[in-house]
Amino acid sequence: MSEGRTEPAGAGPDRGEQGSEMRGVLREILSASWVTVLLAIVAALVVSAVLVMYADPDVRGSAVYFFDRPGDTFSAAWGAIVDTYTALFRGAVFDYRADSVSRALRPVTETFVAATPLIFAGLGLGIAFRAGMFNIGAQGQVLAGAAAAAYVGFALPMPPVVHLVAAVLAAAVIGGLWAGIAGFLKARTGANEVITTIMLNWISLWLVRYLLDQEYFAPGPNPIAPPVSSNSVFPLLLGSGFNLHLGFLLALAAVAAAWWLMERSTIGFKFRAVGANMDAARTAGINVNLTFVMVMVSAGLLAGLAGASQILGPTRTLRETTAGNIGFDAITVALLGRSRPVGVLLASLLFGAMRAGLPLMQVNSHTPVDLILILQATIVLMIAAPPLVRSMFRLPQPHGENRRREGALV
Repeated sequence: MSEGRTEPAGAGPDRGEQGSEMRGVLREILSASWVTVLLAIVAALVVSAVLVMYADPDVRGSAVYFFDRPGDTFSAAWGAIVDTYTALFRGAVFDYRADSVSRALRPVTETFVAATPLIFAGLGLGIAFRAGMFNIGAQGQVLAGAAAAAYVGFALPMPPVVHLVAAVLAAAVIGGLWAGIAGFLKARTGANEVITTIMLNWISLWLVRYLLDQEYFAPGPNPIAPPVSSNSVFPLLLGSGFNLHLGFLLALAAVAAAWWLMERSTIGFKFRAVGANMDAARTAGINVNLTFVMVMVSAGLLAGLAGASQILGPTRTLRETTAGNIGFDAITVALLGRSRPVGVLLASLLFGAMRAGLPLMQVNSHTPVDLILILQATIVLMIAAPPLVRSMFRLPQPHGENRRREGALV
């Protein structure tokens, strides 16, 4: 380090080497080809199909006399797989057995609704990942944004359009400030963002629990905030028969904005430069510490919008469980989409489809509730280990030059 330049506390050689290792792993994951990503999804579906067969009582019953009548076992196994994935399709995309066109199309709109918060949060995490920052705090940022949107929505009376805009902006600002704490700590002290964002997740959870114990935030006997005003909710796009709301269109606009930010703007170039090589970016004159803060604020802003889409969309009341697993699922979404906006959109729709199709899948098959979680976890495992997928499907090893070029674009 040159003379006169100060280094953040805790940013010694060991920490620098560890950070380089972590960024190298992230770069390896994000530089996986789309073929590898698609094959990872196929592998996860195959693993899930095996679990479906194991969970089905008819398959287990016929397996007892497998050597006498093996056809019964194969028939039961195939029937279990077809019933499960057919029910998933009918519940998430198109219910061809419905008695009306609106009922047949309702599943795909439910997929869009479930995907909306994942799009926002996944975009935020994708921006951080491409900047070489392991933001694990989307869960807390979503909850902080949801709390802000809820308070503005029920406590501050305003005219219709103004009220909605104010609630959305409050969620974005609070989410950005919450994530900015981790960015500031990294820039100022060299604190690892993995640790600080995980800690902030817990702080936001306990802060919301505290707020829901206060009379001004939850006046009733239960720890639930009052419903937000009708002036502040996202209007429905297809009428009262569908839950699809304006937040989905806002999420699509966020995809376009994130693409422009990362691919066409000077700020996005700085984000990518820091993610590709922090030392080279600093040598080129980029203020790396300021970039850390800007990256985290941008990620938190989008995660806060995810919280707003929950409160101002289908939920309308704040609970400590409002965020669900959105922040953690968004990590998978960002990795599956290779942290590119369009990829995040497609991955969010996939996860939204799994969420939307789960109820019908449970009703029409013997599939356990945890299958969707296992499917998501298997996708994560495959995405996090590109060499494993390449070895399973006999894919050629990428050339070193191609890998370096792809890594430079992260």
